[in-house]
Amino acid sequence: MIAFRPITIDDRDWMSEKLREDDRQGCEYSFANNFIWSVIYKVEVAEVCGCCVIKFDAEGEDCYAFPIGAGDKKAAIMQLLTHAKEDNSKLYIESIEEADREFLEKYFSGIFQIEENRDSFDYIYTVDKLTSLAGKKLHGKRNHIARFKDNEDWSYEPMTAENKQECYDMNLKWCDRRACKWNEDMSDEQCALNQAMKYFDALHLEGGILRKAGEIVAFTIGERLNSDTYVVHFEKAFPEIQGAYPMINQQFVMHNCQEYSYVNREDDAGDEGLRKAKLSYYPDILLKNYTAREI
Repeated sequence: MIAFRPITIDDRDWMSEKLREDDRQGCEYSFANNFIWSVIYKVEVAEVCGCCVIKFDAEGEDCYAFPIGAGDKKAAIMQLLTHAKEDNSKLYIESIEEADREFLEKYFSGIFQIEENRDSFDYIYTVDKLTSLAGKKLHGKRNHIARFKDNEDWSYEPMTAENKQECYDMNLKWCDRRACKWNEDMSDEQCALNQAMKYFDALHLEGGILRKAGEIVAFTIGERLNSDTYVVHFEKAFPEIQGAYPMINQQFVMHNCQEYSYVNREDDAGDEGLRKAKLSYYPDILLKNYTAREI
């Protein structure tokens, strides 16, 4: 059987190299994303036929991300099929992009049932759109930002070792104010955010902070995803402060993403509120995601 082992921060270099070889645009193919959520999803990794294979828990079921890197993907999937059989289970693969779906249909025809996973579609926007917010469709976003700027006592700054604790404290306040909506998903996100804060520098993460009257009212954390795409992992703002969300979105892109063409703001995980918010920016790419279950 394949010798999977829990992901650690020491896996960053070799996994990042495999990710660069594929240059994928999906948010699942970020080392940081897999690492910070590793406690929640029991993430394990292995090198199989020159590919990186990520294993994780999907509601109690073993699941695997599509193999990444310049290795032999066909051979890697064949080994995964054998691995699942030896484990008395059926192979289940997630994080499958369009080209991966075509690959499976070409080389493994009749072996998998492949389905769209709408909850995992990534919302990707051009940097130009999120910077300028030009056009009639985004008029409302510009208005909200204008209301935020009505009070000139605001500032934007990068997240640093000196102000990270303030961001952590702000997030606790954000959670307290939403106590009536607290659920397991928010608890899981808190765990992932703690990991991101703890390993911020080792993961090469970047952050931006928005203040009003000296108090942090919003922050964002992201990183380089591939050669032309930046990914935003976290974005928090006090919702009662008009314009805080669109303002931190725009400011972070202006300060951190100008050397890229696109910004991936991840999926909506099936949350209707998130879906509405992400669609309100009219994504330039809605990156499809599929699952494949061995028949």
